[in-house]
Amino acid sequence: MHSRICTIGFTGKTAEEFFYLLQEASVLRVVDIRENRIGQLAGFAKFPDIAFFLDRIGGMSYAHEPLLAPSVEIRKAYRETHDWTAYETSFHDLMRERGVPEAIRAEDFEGTVALLCSEPGPEKCHRRLVADLLAEFWRLQGHSVEIEHLQSNKMPRKAVRKRRTRDDRTHSE
Repeated sequence: MHSRICTIGFTGKTAEEFFYLLQEASVLRVVDIRENRIGQLAGFAKFPDIAFFLDRIGGMSYAHEPLLAPSVEIRKAYRETHDWTAYETSFHDLMRERGVPEAIRAEDFEGTVALLCSEPGPEKCHRRLVADLLAEFWRLQGHSVEIEHLQSNKMPRKAVRKRRTRDDRTHSE
């Protein structure tokens, strides 16, 4: 098996940036690893809208895997302490309790798959921990696994174009 696990967060990205990053990476399937996928702050990434947009905009499939989400207690403790080392330890303990990575089918990650969460970057996000955990486990089984974190370091061509101002329209007409 060959897998390319991409990770992406929607916070701080426009819908255009978000879908552009997924399309540029040739993602086939997005696995939502948020516990709460219907929150009002999710905007275009709120379920069921995200599944519709992924299909219509990029021909990508959508799946939700709450088994890979941190617990409410872990998130709450991190918000209170901002202790990332404690978060990582608690998250890895939770994954072991849930039987992850063994409980996740490698076949579901064949090709290019993106793990979706809300954090803008992967540095302090559980999606990075999940990607590392899955990749390490599957590599030990002889699979080829790459990890790529999709971030807004290059803008879509459309977004880079200079916006025409009212004066520009007046002078060109």
